[in-house]
Amino acid sequence: MPTPITFTFGDSRALCDELLTLIREGKKTATCGALTYFTEGGEDMPVVGRRDIALDWDGKPAIMIETVEVTIRRFCDVDEDFALAEGEDETLEGWRQGHQAYFERNGGFHPEMELVCERFRLVEDLQGAKP
Repeated sequence: MPTPITFTFGDSRALCDELLTLIREGKKTATCGALTYFTEGGEDMPVVGRRDIALDWDGKPAIMIETVEVTIRRFCDVDEDFALAEGEDETLEGWRQGHQAYFERNGGFHPEMELVCERFRLVEDLQGAKP
């Protein structure tokens, strides 16, 4: 079994709290990040079967997730199915707008930038009950 990593969703307390809530509610089962975060930024690539710990904004373990799928695709090639699995927007266009703004805040955006797209399942709420 691959060694788990710890990480934090989002780039602000409000976004982190929102994303953790969406996961706990079963509305968020996917996430993505710029491929450069993993190649140049030194973050660990997600690995199918690995269970990772998402921290809350204060650095406390919040949830455990298990990666079930990893693909690399260009931003412009993300489809509605994946965008809606992220649980943050109700349309592909809303997903595009929100994620473009996020990437612009965090290192830059290009419509053809490559993304690491991860699907996961909630294993355990570490601040509450098991799902």
